[in-house]
Amino acid sequence: MDPMLTRALLILAGYIAGSIPFGLLIAKSKGVDIRKHGSGNIGATNVGRVLGKQFFVLCFILDALKGAIPTLTFGLVTGMIGADEPDSPGMYWWWLAAMVAPVVGHMFSVFIGFKGGKGVATGLGSLLSVFPVMTIAAGVALAVFLTTLKLWRYVGLSSSLAALSLPITTSVLVFGARGEFSGSWPAAVVAGALAAVVIVKHRGNLQRTFAGTEPKAGSARSEHEKPAQHSDDR
Repeated sequence: MDPMLTRALLILAGYIAGSIPFGLLIAKSKGVDIRKHGSGNIGATNVGRVLGKQFFVLCFILDALKGAIPTLTFGLVTGMIGADEPDSPGMYWWWLAAMVAPVVGHMFSVFIGFKGGKGVATGLGSLLSVFPVMTIAAGVALAVFLTTLKLWRYVGLSSSLAALSLPITTSVLVFGARGEFSGSWPAAVVAGALAAVVIVKHRGNLQRTFAGTEPKAGSARSEHEKPAQHSDDR
């Protein structure tokens, strides 16, 4: 098969994998339409808030895997994994496209009318699978998320700060004095774009956090609470 066609098909498969609405499916298995409870979002945070911590963990892992598996598959099939440096920035763009495809699928799922979640768990899985620059940046982002979540317990704020760390860490690696990852400069561009998308997706959460109305992680919601009609939750 033509190599370019192979890459395109792998990226399409990544989008379809990312479109699987695990949060919706998990909740439906418990007789709940997650879109009608909590924030109305299908992501792990809302699933955990409505159904319990164990379902948050399950949904988060599944959402992360649907980002990691397609990205790793692309890297293995194309030989990008194991290469010291990409053959060219053009080839690296392909791998980054494969990384982004599941995230786009999660946010705009073909299975639920091109709606979806905010892409944090799926994005983490995808980022960890692009060695080594994005893996390092994702590790830093995860540390930022966990630290700020422990301090302030606002998931949206922690997600946004973690996203903001991505282009900073990637730029330091790519454009640092030693220049070991200079051939991976497209990663810095994509990291910036991903950070912008994640922050925009969480704009409602940020507004409510600064207004003092955003619920903290671990706060209880009524089982029958209807979803708040915020644009970032749709």
